[in-house]
Amino acid sequence: MSREFRSRLKAGETLLGTMVTLNTPATAEILADVGFDWLFVDAEHGPLETAEVLSILQAVDNQIACLVRVPALGETTIKKMLDLGAAGIIVPQVNTAEQAVDVVRYSRYAPEGTRGVGLARAHGYGMKFQDYLDNANESVSVVVQAEHAEAVENIEAIVKVPGVDAVLLGPYDLSASLGQTGKLGHPTVVEAINHITETCLKAKMPLGYFGVTAKAVQPFIDRGYTLIVAGVDTLMLAHSAGKLLGDLR
Repeated sequence: MSREFRSRLKAGETLLGTMVTLNTPATAEILADVGFDWLFVDAEHGPLETAEVLSILQAVDNQIACLVRVPALGETTIKKMLDLGAAGIIVPQVNTAEQAVDVVRYSRYAPEGTRGVGLARAHGYGMKFQDYLDNANESVSVVVQAEHAEAVENIEAIVKVPGVDAVLLGPYDLSASLGQTGKLGHPTVVEAINHITETCLKAKMPLGYFGVTAKAVQPFIDRGYTLIVAGVDTLMLAHSAGKLLGDLR
């Protein structure tokens, strides 16, 4: 599943996902059954700790790819999430090519990187150890987030880093770093988004985008974004429950 997902990502296929923030494995299991291409498991802003991410990955059971957004760029965190069996990682606030190099290095076994070797769920708890080691570098997806003014300045260098599979635009943090928090239509924010978009498309770097609705992400799909995250588990639950209650009343 992981290798197939990465191949589809790198080929520019449109991949539709949604965000998991709740620490109940059944939520992810239900969303996986719906038919999404992948799940964005949020261990940055969500309340998800290591054991809870493990439970989510076990519940989904490789039915679809789960990419985990780590809290920050860090060797231990990246290694741990991949050892749990995540199909890939999403790393926030990657603002320089040097940081992107570190993300790739921590995600790849030698000689391509420096990922530590251990025994965990990804390795079949030891029973599939060699098979995983032989295939992990080709299977694990590495996604970096461009969500700061500094990333805009360095995007040309970031997209040239070998091993980066996609750039996920973070529009709200980007707008905040430009002094226009939440104002995605402000000319300064629009200019920054356009620069990231044009640079990635020119370099044939897959682009990702998050929006809470299909309407919010559609303009970016139309522009060539292919790694799509639409909706959040909590909002979907609230909206569906609210609609049901409204219908009943």
